[in-house]
Amino acid sequence: MDSAEDYFKKVIHSDANENASNDDKDSEKIGFIPTKADEESGSTSDSDEEDETSDKAEADVIKMLKEEEDREKETPDLDYHNAYSILTTEEGIHQASQTEGKDFSILQDKCDSQSPEIRRHLEFLKKLRLHSWASLSRAEYVSLLKDFVESEFFVIDGDSLLLMFLDTKTQYLNFFYQIECFLQDFTEKGAKYVIVFFKDAEQLYFPYPHFLSLRTALIEHLRHNTGTAVHTEFSNCLSSKWEIFLKKSYPYFIIVSDIGLNSLQTDFLSILIAHSLSKKVNVVLASGQEYDILRIYGYHVQSVYQHRLFFQKYQQDLRYACENLVRYKEPLMCLNEHLKLSLKSIQEEVHQTVHLLKKLWPKGSDIRRVVCVLTCAVGLKIYSNVLKNPNTSMGGKTKQSARGRSKPLSQEQAADLCRMQCLTVAFLLHMPLSQRAQIRIMKSCWTKQVLPLIKMQQLCTHFSLTQLSDTNGWKLDLTYLPDLNDDSLLRNIAHYYEVEYTKGLEFKKELGKEMENEYRCLWDTVTKLAAKYSFGDAFPIRKTSQLFLEQEQTLFRDYKEEIPKIGLISVKSDLVENYAGDVLKDLPVLESNDPAITSLIKYKEFDELRHWHSGRPLTEEYERVQRNADAQSKHPEERRQIQKLQTFYHFYGSTLENSASKFIVYKEDVSGNDSAAVKKTQKKHKSKAETIIEENNRRRKTEEEKKEQEQWKALCIPAEKEIKANITVGINKLEKLLKTLKSKSVKFSVEMTGLSACLDVWKKHCKEQGEKSKDLSKAVEVMRRIHVLLEKYQDLLEEPHLLKLTKYLRLLGFENLACSLSGQQKEGRLHSDHTISKYAIKVGPARFQLQYMDYYLLREERNDPDPRVQHFIPDTWQRELLDAVDNNESAVIVAPTSSGKTYASYYCMEKVLKTSNDGVVVYVAPTKALVNQVVGTIYSRFTKKLPDGLVVCGVFTRDYRNDVMNSQILVTVPQCLEILMLSPRCQKWTKRIQYVIFDEVHCLGGEIGAEVWEHLLVTIRCPFLALSATVSNPEHLTEWLQSVKRYWRHAEDKIERSSTISERNFTRKCKVKSKVPEQKKSYRVRLVLYEERYNDLEKYVCSLKGSDFIIEHCHPCAALTVNHIENYGIPSDLSLSPRESIQLYDAMVKVWQEWPRAQELDPEEFVSFKNKVVIKKPDVRKYEQELKKELSKWIVLGQRQKVNELLKHLKPKPVDCSEQEKWKHFASFVEKLHEMNKLPAIFFIFNVNSVECAARNVFLSLLRKQKSEQHPNTEREKEHLSDELRKVKKQLIKLNSRDTKKLSPRTMDNMTFLLSTKQQLERRLKRLTAIPSACTYADPKAVDEDTLRKIFHRVKFERRGYQQQMMALRGIGYHHRSMNAKERQVVEMLFRMGYIKVVTATSTLALGINMPCKSVVFAEDSVFLDALNYRQMSGRAGRRGQDMIGNVFFYDIPLPKVERLLKSNVPQLKGQFPLTITLILRLMLLAAKADDKADARAKALSVLKHSLMSFRKERYAAILKIYFMFSLQFLIKEGYLDQEGNPRGFAGLVTHLYYHEPSNFVLVSFLVKGLFHKLCQPIKGSTVFSDDVLETLVLILANLFGRKYLPACAMKYKRTFCQSKVFLEDLPKDFADAVKEYNTKVEENFAHFLLTTAKLADMEQEYRLPLSRTDFTSKKWHGSELASYLMDNTKSISAISPFACLSGVVDNNLLHGEIVNKAVLRSLGVNVTNCPLLYLNKYDNQGRKRPLNAYALDFYKHGCLVALTTDNWLVEGDAYHLLKDFSLLIKSIGTSLSELCDDPNDNVLLAFQQLGKIYAEKLESVK
Repeated sequence: MDSAEDYFKKVIHSDANENASNDDKDSEKIGFIPTKADEESGSTSDSDEEDETSDKAEADVIKMLKEEEDREKETPDLDYHNAYSILTTEEGIHQASQTEGKDFSILQDKCDSQSPEIRRHLEFLKKLRLHSWASLSRAEYVSLLKDFVESEFFVIDGDSLLLMFLDTKTQYLNFFYQIECFLQDFTEKGAKYVIVFFKDAEQLYFPYPHFLSLRTALIEHLRHNTGTAVHTEFSNCLSSKWEIFLKKSYPYFIIVSDIGLNSLQTDFLSILIAHSLSKKVNVVLASGQEYDILRIYGYHVQSVYQHRLFFQKYQQDLRYACENLVRYKEPLMCLNEHLKLSLKSIQEEVHQTVHLLKKLWPKGSDIRRVVCVLTCAVGLKIYSNVLKNPNTSMGGKTKQSARGRSKPLSQEQAADLCRMQCLTVAFLLHMPLSQRAQIRIMKSCWTKQVLPLIKMQQLCTHFSLTQLSDTNGWKLDLTYLPDLNDDSLLRNIAHYYEVEYTKGLEFKKELGKEMENEYRCLWDTVTKLAAKYSFGDAFPIRKTSQLFLEQEQTLFRDYKEEIPKIGLISVKSDLVENYAGDVLKDLPVLESNDPAITSLIKYKEFDELRHWHSGRPLTEEYERVQRNADAQSKHPEERRQIQKLQTFYHFYGSTLENSASKFIVYKEDVSGNDSAAVKKTQKKHKSKAETIIEENNRRRKTEEEKKEQEQWKALCIPAEKEIKANITVGINKLEKLLKTLKSKSVKFSVEMTGLSACLDVWKKHCKEQGEKSKDLSKAVEVMRRIHVLLEKYQDLLEEPHLLKLTKYLRLLGFENLACSLSGQQKEGRLHSDHTISKYAIKVGPARFQLQYMDYYLLREERNDPDPRVQHFIPDTWQRELLDAVDNNESAVIVAPTSSGKTYASYYCMEKVLKTSNDGVVVYVAPTKALVNQVVGTIYSRFTKKLPDGLVVCGVFTRDYRNDVMNSQILVTVPQCLEILMLSPRCQKWTKRIQYVIFDEVHCLGGEIGAEVWEHLLVTIRCPFLALSATVSNPEHLTEWLQSVKRYWRHAEDKIERSSTISERNFTRKCKVKSKVPEQKKSYRVRLVLYEERYNDLEKYVCSLKGSDFIIEHCHPCAALTVNHIENYGIPSDLSLSPRESIQLYDAMVKVWQEWPRAQELDPEEFVSFKNKVVIKKPDVRKYEQELKKELSKWIVLGQRQKVNELLKHLKPKPVDCSEQEKWKHFASFVEKLHEMNKLPAIFFIFNVNSVECAARNVFLSLLRKQKSEQHPNTEREKEHLSDELRKVKKQLIKLNSRDTKKLSPRTMDNMTFLLSTKQQLERRLKRLTAIPSACTYADPKAVDEDTLRKIFHRVKFERRGYQQQMMALRGIGYHHRSMNAKERQVVEMLFRMGYIKVVTATSTLALGINMPCKSVVFAEDSVFLDALNYRQMSGRAGRRGQDMIGNVFFYDIPLPKVERLLKSNVPQLKGQFPLTITLILRLMLLAAKADDKADARAKALSVLKHSLMSFRKERYAAILKIYFMFSLQFLIKEGYLDQEGNPRGFAGLVTHLYYHEPSNFVLVSFLVKGLFHKLCQPIKGSTVFSDDVLETLVLILANLFGRKYLPACAMKYKRTFCQSKVFLEDLPKDFADAVKEYNTKVEENFAHFLLTTAKLADMEQEYRLPLSRTDFTSKKWHGSELASYLMDNTKSISAISPFACLSGVVDNNLLHGEIVNKAVLRSLGVNVTNCPLLYLNKYDNQGRKRPLNAYALDFYKHGCLVALTTDNWLVEGDAYHLLKDFSLLIKSIGTSLSELCDDPNDNVLLAFQQLGKIYAEKLESVK
C-alpha cells in the first residue's frame, strides 16, 4: 500500500517539484522581507534593553511611547516582490490537469497567459499564496477542544476532510472508517460541528474520478447515515449565503487544508483561508492534527487585523480568482489517447438509465446493488458506442496515437470486467467483514487498458449518486454507502479467473447458491438496462482471455517482517504481583535460557571504561532547585536576605488582607478530640477570675456604647444635612460610619435617622417634579433603610418605630405592605394621610423591589456568630467546611469566585499551627504567581514563635525554594510536591503532613500537568481540601476520591497488621522524633457545593458607532436558542439578577398575550412576593426558577415560535466596527467606563503585544488631554523653574562642602535664603508637574507617598520600570506572563490598594490571583476565551463588601461568541492516560529504595490502581495493567530494572528527566554507546571545547528536548531570515542511527502490548463504523467455496481493526509507529501517543515533513531574543520561558553527570558544564 506521503510527493506536489531547481538556485537571493511590524518590534526591544533610570525626564518617556504607538498604528502590507520566482509557475495552473494514468485525462480549454488580465490574475495568486503562507507559518499548536461542551461549534471544510485521508490505493470502506474515526474523536469529546462542501469545489475533482466518486458518496453518507449537519448549498466562500451563515453562527474556527490535489485546488483553499480570517473566523490546519484520550491538538491561526486589511485590499482580485479557478467550458474525457467524450453525455445516459431502473425495481433496493448495475450498464453502453462509432458517437473525437499505443479493451472484454464487478458486489452484500478482512492481499495492479474504463465507471458512480440523492419516493437503502466497491477483492477475483481458474478442476470453486443468485440478479439487471446491446449471459464469468492485471509485479504480499515471539521476562516483585497478578497468569513467560533474557543490557562495561557509576544514587531533585536564604542559614548576608524577603512578604500580604497578623500559640495539651474543652465548659461554678473578666468586659462594652452615642449625637445633624444635600454622597458616608460602629443600639439610631432624611429627600423631589417622571433611585434609598431595619434590628423595633415604618410605606403608595406590617403589629386600620398620592410610587411594591432595588435586595445571611470565626459571620456551607477540618475530614469545595471558600484553608493552617510545631500543611497552587500570593497572605495572617531553625512558611517552585523541610506550611506547585511524594528519602517528611490544600483543583482536567494533580490526590494519606469555582461534575470527582480514601483505610490497616519488625522500628523512630500529635483519623470525603454568587453579574455588549459607544444590556436568556433548551436545558449557572427576572416576565407577557400563567407569575401575585415587605434574594431565585421552568414548558406545549420571538426580543443588536477603529477608540471607551463609575476594571486581551499597546494607548490619551488643557506657557515655566532649581542646588552643594563652623554670618544667611528659595521652587515645580485629577485614573488617597515610593523602588532597576511607574501614576497598569514577578506584583498591589484603576491583562489574572474589581472587560476574542476562562475571568467582577453588583463588558466581541460563552457549561473532569514508562520507573524506584517499604508500596499501588480514567471502567483498568507489564519489559531489557524490580544502570538519570520522555531514554542510549565521548573532544592541549563541538551538542539537545514543531507549510517557501536558521537540522548520522535503534525496540515492545491487549477489545464495536454505527457483521452469510479460497489464513490480524485489514494492514505493521493509529482496535482506547517514540521526522496527513523550530540552537548562535520573535514565530514571553527551561535542563544534566562520574576531567562532563555556563550567561544578558 502506497503511503499518503508517497502519493502527495508524487501527485500533489508536482508543481513544487517543477520549481525545486529554481528554489535551490535562488536560495541565497530570495527571501521574505519582514513586515514593518517585525522591524519595529526589533528596534523597540533593542531600545527597551537600555536601562531606564529614574532620572530620565518624563518628556523622553512620553516621546518614546508616542513614537511606538505611531509605528504600531501603521498597518503594513506584506512585501511580495522578492518571492515570486519560488511560486508555482503559470503552466502549473493553466496546462491540462492530468491524473495518475496517462491513458485517461480531463481536458479543459487553455487560457491565454499573455493577456494583461490573466497576468494580473497570476500575480495576485502569488500574493495570495504568500499571504496564506505568512499567516499559516505563525500557527500555534494548541488543544482544539479546550472547552467544547454542548453549544460550542466549528466548521470542517468537507474537501479538506477528504484530502486528509486520500491515498492512491484507498480502499473504499477503510476510507470511510478513517473519516468516521476522525469525526467520532471530535463527537465523543463533546464537540459540535458542521461540514461544508462548496459546490464549486466539485469541478476541481473531475481529473480524479475516484476521488470525485468518494466525495459524492461521502456527502450522501454523512447526510443520510449520521447526525452530522452537512451543508452543500453554498457555491463558494465568497457567496452571500456563506457570509450570512458565518455571521449568524460565528464558528469558533474552520478546519481547512492548506494544500490541494493540484495548484487549482490549493488556490481555492487559500481563498477560503483568506476569507475566513478576514471574517474574524480562526483557521485550524487540517494537517498535523494529533489526539489523545481527552484532547485533539492542531495548528490554530488567530484572525488578526492584517487579515482583514488584505481581504479589503484585494476583494475584487479574490472574486476574480475564485471564478477563474472553477471556470470550465464542458470538459472532455479522454480514453486511451484515442477517444474523447463529453462528460455531459455520461450524465444524460445515467439519468435515462436511472429512469429505467426505477421501473425494473419499483420497490427500491440496497444502494450497493443500484450503483453497481447503473455503473456497469451505463459504462458498457457508453464504451460500446464509443468503440463502434469513434468519429460520431456521444460527441466523441478520434486521435491517432503517434506511438501506436496498446489497443483499448473490446466490448466483450469490458463486459467480462463488469461481470466480475457484479460478483464483487454480490460478495459485499453477503460476506461479513470478519471474512473479508482475511482476504489475501493483492499487489498486482490493473493494466493500462483497464484503467480508462474503471475511471469512466467512477464518473458514472458520481453522476448516479448525484441523481439518486433526490429519489422522489423511490425507497433506497443508503445504509451501506461507504461500501460501494472493494478494489482489492475485485483484483483477487480477477486474478483467480485469470490465472488460477484455468489450472484445473481442483481450482474451480463454487460460488454457493446464495452468491450465485445474487450475482445472476445483478447481471440480468445490467443486461436489461442495456437491452439493445448484447453483453452475454451471467455465466461463464470470463468469456475472453484478456489479462486485466499486470503480471510482472509480485502477486501477493509476503510477510518477511515478523513480530518476535511474545513472552514476558518474569519479574519477582511484590508490587508487580499485587497490581498485575491477575493479568500475569494469562500472559506467556519466557524461559530463563531465552536469548531475550541472556542478552539483557549490562552497564558494567561502560562504567569500567569511563570511570562512571551509573547506578549511584543522585541528589534529590528538590535539592537542585536554587535555594534562597532560609531559616537554617548562618551567614549574616543570607540572614539579611531572609529579613528583606520576610519584610516584603508582610507588605505584599497587607495588600491582600485587611486584618492584622494573628499570633499563634502552640498548645501542647490540645489533642485530636476536644473532650477536655467540653468538660471545662460543663463546670457549674465560675472562678472568681472569670467573674472579674466578664464584669470588666461588660463595663468596657458599656463605655464604648456611651462613647459611640456621643459621637453620633455630634454627627447626627451634619449627616442629615449631607443626605438632604446629596443623597448618594450622604448615604455612602453614613454606611462608612456604620461599619466603624460596634453598638447595635447606636447603629439602629443611625439607620432611623437615615430613613427620615431619605424620606424628606423623596418628598422634596416629588414636590419639585410634580406630574413629571420621578427619579426612583431616591425612593430606593428609603426602601433600603426599611429593609435593613426590619431584618437586622427587629429586636429593637418598638411600637412607635413600627408605626413610623407603616406610615412611610403608605407614603410610598405600598398600602398592602403597610397593612401587612400593621397586621404584624396587631393594630387597627390607621387613618390615611391625605398627601399620600403626592409621594406614591406608581409601581407595585414587588415590581419596585425587583426592578429598582435589584442588587440592593438583602441576601439570606445567618445572624448567629461562630466562635471559630472572628471577623464575619460564616454561611452554612462555610461552617460545614470548618466542621470538616475540625473532624480531620477531606472535602471537595465548589463555590463561585470571591465567595470565601479559601477561608477554610487558612482555618486549617491555623489549626495545625496551634496543635504542634512539627505538623505540616501543604498548599498546592497551580502557578508561581498564586504561590507568591498565598505566601504573602500567610505572612500577613500568622505569626508564631518556633524553635530555632523552624519557620511558619516555606516555598518550593521549580525556580527557587526555601525552608522546604523545616516549615509548617509549605506552599508549592503540583510538580514540586510530586517530587517530594515520590522520593524515597522524603518519607519521614511526608508522614508529618496533616493536611493538603489543592487550590484550583479543576486543573486536574488541564492540558499540561493534569496527571500530576491526579498522582498527588491518590498518594497523600492525610485529609485534603480541594477547591475550585469551575467543576461541572463534582459528584463524580468526590466519588473517585472517596474510593481512594477507602483504599488508604484498607492499606493502613494492612500496614499496621503486617509490617515487619524493621519497619515497625522505623515507624517507632519517626514517632519518637516527631512531635506531631496523633490525629483522629477520618476517611470521609465531603462534597460542599455552593452555587450562589454574593454579587450578581450584569453583562453588557459594547460596540462603536461613529465616535460614540453603544452599550446594551445583554440579558442572559438572549444567549439561548430553542434547540439548546430542548437538547441541554437552561444551564444551571445561567443566573438572572432581579431586574433581569422582571425583564424576562415582561417579555413573556408581551410575546404570548394569552399566556395562561401570566397572572399567577405576575410579581405582585407571585406566592413568594405577595404582601412581603422585605423580598430577599432567595425569594427572587425561586421566581427566576419558576420563569425558567415555564420557558422550557412553552416548548413542550408547542410554542416554539413564541420562544423564538421571546429570545429575539431580548437579544441586543450590536454594531460591527473595524479592528482599527476599535483600538483607535479604546482610550475613549475606558473614559466612558470612568464616567459611568465602572472602574476599577480589568481588560482581558489575549495577545501580549496588544495588552501593552492598549495600556499605552490609554496613557497617551491622558497625556494629550492634559497637554490640551494646560496653559501654553506651562512647559516654558517648568523649564525655567527647573533651571533655577538646578542653579540653587549647585550653590548649596558648594556651600555644604565647606566647614559650617568657619562660615561667616553673611554666608549662613545666604545659605538659609538659598534653602528657602529651593523649597519654594520645589513647591511651585510640584504644582506645575502635578497630574490634574481629570487626567488620571489613579486614586491618590488610596496610597500614601511613602508606600508608593517603596512599591516603585521594586521596579527601579527593571528594564521597563520607569515606563511602568509613569503609567501607574496615571492609574494604568498591564499584566502578562512575559513580565517578571516584581513588575507583576507592583501592578497587583497597587490595583488591590485601589490606586491603579485600569489594568490590561492576558489570562494570567484568570487563575486564582486576588484582584477583585468592579468591572471585567473582554476586549479581544481568542480561541483561549472559552467557557472555563470566561467564568474564571468574569468572576473577578464585583468586590464583596464594596460593589453591590459586578459588571461584565464585551467590547466588540461577536455576539454569537458572547452567547456561547454565557450558555456553555464548564467541561467535566475526565481522566487522562495516567501511565508513562518513566513514571513506572519512578514508582519502582520508590518501592525499592524507600526505608518504609510498606508505605512506599502502598503509594505506588495507589497511583497504579486509582487513575480517574479507569474509575468504574474495568476494561481500562485491565489495559493499564498490561501496559504496566510491557513498560516493565522495556525497562528490564534496556537495563533500568533488574528481574527483581530493583532500579539499576542509569535509572536515576532517567527519572530526573521524567518531564522529557522519551528523550531521557534516548539521551542515556547516546551516553552508553559512547557517542557523547566521541563528540566532546576539547581543543588540543586544553579543556575548552570549540564552537563547533558545542553547537553540535546544542543541536543534539535541541532535537531531544527542544521539540517544538512548526506546521509543514512553513517550509513551503525559502525565506532568508534576519538572524535565525529557524528549521532545526537533523541529528548527526551516528546519533540518528542510535535513535532508530531505540525506536525499533520501543515499536517492538508496543506491538507486543497491542497484540496482548487485543483480547480486551469490544469486537462487536470493532465491526461497526464508529460514527454512523453501521454494522458489518452479516448475519445471512452461508459461506462460499470461492470466498474461502480467496482467504489467506496465514495472515495475522488479531490486533488490527477489520476495516484497516481491507487496506492490507496486518499485525506486522504494528512495528511501524506511523501505522498504529490507523490500524489499532479502536475500543481499546490506546493510540501511538502512549508509545514513547522519538520521531526523527514527523509527517502530516499529506506526507509533508513537519520541521522542528530551531529556537534553542538559534539563540545559542545569536543570543538575541527579538530574533526569535521575528524569525522563529515565537512570542517574546514564550520564547524566554522555553529558553529558560532549556538552560535549566542543560544544568540538570550536567549536575547528574558530575554525580555519576568520578573523573572531574571527563570530556562529556566538562562539555556539559561549559555549555550550561555559556547558555545561562546568554540568557541572563537578555533578561
